Parts: sequence; structure tokens; C-alpha cells
Amino acid sequence: MRLSSPAAKRRVDRLRASGVITGFSARVDPGALGQDTEAFVELHCAANMSPSALREVLAHEPGVVAAYTASGDADALVHVRATDVADLEATIERIRANPEIARSKTTIVLSRLIAREPR
Repeated sequence: MRLSSPAAKRRVDRLRASGVITGFSARVDPGALGQDTEAFVELHCAANMSPSALREVLAHEPGVVAAYTASGDADALVHVRATDVADLEATIERIRANPEIARSKTTIVLSRLIAREPR
């Protein structure tokens, strides 16, 4: 089905207004930005650190591309991109400098097997 430009815009406007479309984004190749090192960092926090306090610590770190609270041993799982291992280490050390971060465990990504776009 082909829609005219005004009809397509009206449809998109309705989908945005109803909350079906929540935004638009551009996909960026991290390698093109020199971010060739990728890791997942498990964070173990002090007993009294809230998710909002942890979010505040991580939000100011530009290498953090995503962070999640988690079940299991770790309190949070953090996805980090860096230019190299030294940059990754510096990022982790800045995060660990917070006294409420008890310890961390880092897994460096060797290769990406599956990368699906969010639905």
C-alpha cells in the first residue's frame, strides 16, 4: 500500500501521539568512532546502594552504553565500549572509585555472534 506524504505523516503523528512510536534514532557503528573494545561489567554494590544512586554514578561515564539491574550474584550489569583495553580499564577504575561499589567482574567481548535490532 502506498501512501501520500501527508497521509504517511498523519499516520506517524497518530502513532507517536498514541505512544506506539516513542522516538527515532540513528544506528552508529562504534568502530567508526574508534570504540573497538566492548565489555560487560558485573557490579557488586554495598548493601545500601539504591538503583537510582547507581544510575547516577553510571550516567556520567561516557563509555557506559547501557546498564541494567540484575538478579543473581551481581547487582548490576553494565555494557561498556572503549577505544582499547587501557581505556576500558580507566572506565572501570572510575566506576570502582565510588565507595559504594564493592567489587566488579569484567568480561571482554571477543566477537559478536548475534546483534538484533530492538523490535
